[in-house]
Amino acid sequence: MADFFQNGVITTLQALGPRAEERLERELEEYTRDRPLVLVLPSLYSELQGAALVGILDELQQVSYLREIVVTLGAADEAQFRDALGYFGRLPQKVRVLWNDGPRIRGIQAQMREHSLFLGEPGKGLSAWMAYGYVLGDEVVRAVALHDCDIVTYRRGLLHRLVYPIVNPHLDYQFCKGFYARVTDRLHGRVTRIFVTPLVRALQKILGCTPFLNYLDSFRYPLAGEICMDLDVARINRIPSNWGLEVGTLAEVYRNYACRRVCQADLDIDYEHKHQETGIAAPQPAGLLRMSREIASTVFQALASDGVCMPQSFFRSLRATYLRCAQDAIRQYSDLSAINGLVYDRHTEDTLAEAFGRSLERAGQDFLENPLGTPSIPSWNRVSGAMPGVHRSIREAVELDNQG
Repeated sequence: MADFFQNGVITTLQALGPRAEERLERELEEYTRDRPLVLVLPSLYSELQGAALVGILDELQQVSYLREIVVTLGAADEAQFRDALGYFGRLPQKVRVLWNDGPRIRGIQAQMREHSLFLGEPGKGLSAWMAYGYVLGDEVVRAVALHDCDIVTYRRGLLHRLVYPIVNPHLDYQFCKGFYARVTDRLHGRVTRIFVTPLVRALQKILGCTPFLNYLDSFRYPLAGEICMDLDVARINRIPSNWGLEVGTLAEVYRNYACRRVCQADLDIDYEHKHQETGIAAPQPAGLLRMSREIASTVFQALASDGVCMPQSFFRSLRATYLRCAQDAIRQYSDLSAINGLVYDRHTEDTLAEAFGRSLERAGQDFLENPLGTPSIPSWNRVSGAMPGVHRSIREAVELDNQG
């Protein structure tokens, strides 16, 4: 039986029946005449050397409804930026490469810091945010989508399904989160399966079913990097600059929009991308353990801003409750793997859950020492208030860079 079940407080748009990529693309060509759409691709230069991005560009070459593709490039010197211009130049759409390490963009960021605007460290969050600032300078654009550049199994149908709920004027959504299967011969998505969902369930046991936790628990893949949103969402949302980016984005959407304006779409793909190391053996927080610590900190800050009181005793209870919820989840995934004939190393999953528990404890200590945590990157509304004309400045810098 097809999975059409609706649970939680947001709408779930599953993929039912045969794939309908041609129909979706025809409709999107029509809808984007009135609601022009831009695709943002956050990319490290190193990803230009991998096989995944080649396949993504092969698929994107066949997409006809995009007004523009903005590649927001990180970790690249001038020679690498020039190489990237040629690499992405084979796309038939209008393409601009935003050189985050270039002197023009760095100069604009320096001006922002002079206005006491926090930008955090370089990374995906800051790169995506700068791309939004560029897109906001185009008064015609009405929606922006973003997906990663390391998707090995990419098909353009992923993009169709991701943007359709936002671009279709007959629907009423302002933010869409993608979700998908993470299965090969084994289950992937370890941070979601073993950390985020058990953490949310543990918080619900302690705090009760608060509206924010119910909302967060409604997402099937809260750490998915694929989103589409009305351009006003990009204008007013603040976002974290660390590994809390995805959860922090969901928290901002919850803060600013009614749940009925939020949906998640099944991207109908067996998603495969690069996998992070666990970081268990690293001397400093790294890999999945660093990710889990920063995600937990983001969740704690969101709860605190929602009026939840979390004293030291709360965090002692939370670690124990989380471990029980994680152990229950591991049993369920072990059983799921068994009935489907998948490889499953239960000992490794238990070991990772225990390491996540230690990260959770450290995140609690971080919160108690500094309840405000690391500031989020400010909304573009605030930046444009401090620096009128900033969007025009970014667009001019990008055009000059791309012209050489």
